Amino acid sequence: MPQIPLHYVDLRTFCYATEDEKRVEEALRTFLPDGDDEPFEIERTESEGHYGDRILVLSARVENADDLRHVLSRLADLERFDELMDELDERVTENTELFLRLDKQAAFAGDVRLGQGITFRGKVEAYPAKKEQAVENAETVLERLRDRE
Repeated sequence: MPQIPLHYVDLRTFCYATEDEKRVEEALRTFLPDGDDEPFEIERTESEGHYGDRILVLSARVENADDLRHVLSRLADLERFDELMDELDERVTENTELFLRLDKQAAFAGDVRLGQGITFRGKVEAYPAKKEQAVENAETVLERLRDRE
């Protein structure tokens, strides 16, 4: 994939008090590249739920082109890839952002599925910065992914 038409990808998930933090981090790392010397940096922010329970927000921003290729290559493993392609117009915002919800439980097992738990937000390059151009660019990169498989 020579050119990546994404400025960055943000991945975010919540670790609730009833969940094991290491397992939730492992699920998020399913989409992150492996570091040569150290693991990809994950930011942790503590928050509080409605009833006072602790919620840990785990997030990572991927900006490097090689790292973006890795994240996108994981999307190529989606079970319902054709469904994603059909829904692109609904998943790209007027701000040229591509949104996906990925299954946290499946990610822990190393699988890639649409579902609940992990939010994927990718800023799609579009010149001019219009939704239609962003949808077209997202479609192009996802088709390249599908063709490589």
